[in-house]
Amino acid sequence: MSDLLNQIFLTASHARLRYWSAIVLYLLILVIGSIPGARSDVGEVASGLVLHSCAYAGLTFLLFTGGSGSAAMRAAKAVLTIALMGALDEYVQSFFPYRHGAVSDWLVDCTAAMVTASLMCCLWRWRRAPLAG
Repeated sequence: MSDLLNQIFLTASHARLRYWSAIVLYLLILVIGSIPGARSDVGEVASGLVLHSCAYAGLTFLLFTGGSGSAAMRAAKAVLTIALMGALDEYVQSFFPYRHGAVSDWLVDCTAAMVTASLMCCLWRWRRAPLAG
């Protein structure tokens, strides 16, 4: 089972799939978040802080493992992409009368991305170290 998870989530053979999965999931976040009442229904299960943290941490993981380059480059690209995604999400929300864009939500998105990318960067280097030596 661990080999299968490694193959799906960490190898280069599925990197493109992970990257594009992040894009599709992000678009779903935008669409579902625009449905009247959907956010308030989900809010009964989890707070905005939890939702934003989990969603954008997951997207960061997919972007990091789906990207290319060194661990630091992957982390930087993932964090910058999430910062743009989060900003666009908040901007889109500002157009709906039943939603509002908030800088605090964007900061949660960016924080989740930085924490996840930092952890992934360390794990990526640790995972690759035995192969190099």
